[in-house]
Amino acid sequence: MTIKHQDSQPDSNLSIPAENDRADRSFDAIADHFEKKVYGGLKGEIRLAVLRRDIFEYSAQMSEALGRPLRILDVGAGLAQIAIELAAQGHSVVINDISANMLEKAKASAEKIDKKLNITWYVCPYQALEEKLAHTKAEKFDLIMSHALLEWLAEPAAVMDFFDQYLTDDGALSLCFYNPASFDYRNLIMGNFNLLDNTDYKADNKKSLTPNYPVAKEEVQSWLKAHDYQTVRSSGLRVFHDYAPLKRGGHNDPDAVIRMELRYSQLEPYKWLGRYLHILAKR
Repeated sequence: MTIKHQDSQPDSNLSIPAENDRADRSFDAIADHFEKKVYGGLKGEIRLAVLRRDIFEYSAQMSEALGRPLRILDVGAGLAQIAIELAAQGHSVVINDISANMLEKAKASAEKIDKKLNITWYVCPYQALEEKLAHTKAEKFDLIMSHALLEWLAEPAAVMDFFDQYLTDDGALSLCFYNPASFDYRNLIMGNFNLLDNTDYKADNKKSLTPNYPVAKEEVQSWLKAHDYQTVRSSGLRVFHDYAPLKRGGHNDPDAVIRMELRYSQLEPYKWLGRYLHILAKR
């Protein structure tokens, strides 16, 4: 794999300050924990299965309509599994994350597939991407992906302007984000009423991967509407798996769990119970 360009930060644990003392979250210090916790088991397999189905079906249709491989940008990519697989399908991919450690893991995964994948890597906050892309005279992108990023941004609504700037007129936006309704529902099931009564709940563990400031789907949908996007597909990720405290029957068969998660991930009302939501929207 040829790495065309890479930028690093003086301290990759630093994040962009915000006026309200919130800051963009970097997982640089806990990259190993993130990899194990998010993708080390069935939860990660379900997440990737739903995203693969949604994105690969749509990207294949886009590529066929355009008569060429797609230009794809993955913002806040983390381990970048989907982006790497899209590069392996022949698309041109730019992968970005604030964490150098996360992208080192992603690069290692990419090299196992093919060392000559058409991937460009940028280690920087997404706010610095404009300058990096300007230096390479990058064109706009047919598909921009932003998966599990919104809930870790100090000012998540601001990223919509970035998407507008770099998405082609007929391009697609893939947003995957933590569903705060799932936090409430799971704690209702588990009887953790103390967490629900605490209106200022914040995870106090630095290794916690539960966002303190998640964004509700209604808010994301309002951003999309305000920026003239139309939703073409929506899915829930892990619509039942996380809610079963006692595993029984088919719960003990990972393939069956993934099959059922895929079946119900796009059906009302189940999809809106997903721990994460995926929205694919067009301009």
